[in-house]
Amino acid sequence: MSTTVDARGLSCPQPVILTMEKIKELGTGEFTVLVDTDTSKENVSRAAASKGWEVKDIQPDGEGYRITLKKG
Repeated sequence: MSTTVDARGLSCPQPVILTMEKIKELGTGEFTVLVDTDTSKENVSRAAASKGWEVKDIQPDGEGYRITLKKG
C-alpha cells in the first residue's frame, strides 16, 4: 500500500509539519510527499534527513515535485 502526503498548495511550514507527522506515525517504511514549491521540496527533504530518513527520489510532478522518503 502506497502512502502519500499531499502538501501541494500549502505554505511552509505546513508541508514539513505534515511530513513529520507521517514520519512519527510510520516509524519506518516508505512514503511519498507531494509539494509545489522549491522551498517546500528543500525543507521537507532536509527535515526528513534530520530524522534519519533517506530521500530516495525527487521527481518533477506537474507544477511541483514528488519526494519519495524511505527508512529501514
